[in-house]
Amino acid sequence: MASIDDNTALIVIDVQNDFCPGGALAVGDGHEVVPLINELITQFEHVILTQDWHPEGHSSFASRHEDREPFGSVQMHYGEQTLWPDHCIQGTSGADFHPDLAWDKAQLIIRKGFRPGIDSYSAFFENDRTTPTGLAGYLRERGLSKLVLTGLATDFCVAYSALDAARLGFEVSVVVDASRAIDLNGSLAAAEQQMREAGVVLTRSGAIAA
Repeated sequence: MASIDDNTALIVIDVQNDFCPGGALAVGDGHEVVPLINELITQFEHVILTQDWHPEGHSSFASRHEDREPFGSVQMHYGEQTLWPDHCIQGTSGADFHPDLAWDKAQLIIRKGFRPGIDSYSAFFENDRTTPTGLAGYLRERGLSKLVLTGLATDFCVAYSALDAARLGFEVSVVVDASRAIDLNGSLAAAEQQMREAGVVLTRSGAIAA
């Protein structure tokens, strides 16, 4: 059982309309995480949310690349980049949090992916793996050393965030039943293996206790 203390923060990753059914980049059953996450939020004193926040014409959008389709890939200056449908565009309803998410308790909202030329999956770094969001510094200044992650999608933004957090020395758990995956070409199994190998604990909401 994962315990919650004053050093523990809940980080809710990208529970936004475009990642839920009917959205531009819908994750299967993505909306089903909302009640579980809302229950978790009531148990944590420290709650942080992330929000995908792309400008129009972002370089990770397939529409920016001639003769390219969503879910293909291109080489960017920072490495291979999956191409996505246009999604979570700044100021649109698709970028809003799911309407049933109890996000008002959040003490911090980290917006990511706002730089036009680089995508950002992780809550900690852009996809070049070096440009920081500032979240690690915030957590350290507040003495938050244990992190519990949930949200969308398990195999991309949640996993990237968990792996970076572990690499930075935080104690990390991912609540798998309060997360959903895209599972692109086996990406979920690969992400879960990487997280386990990095020391990330894969747990369930029923095992979280204050």
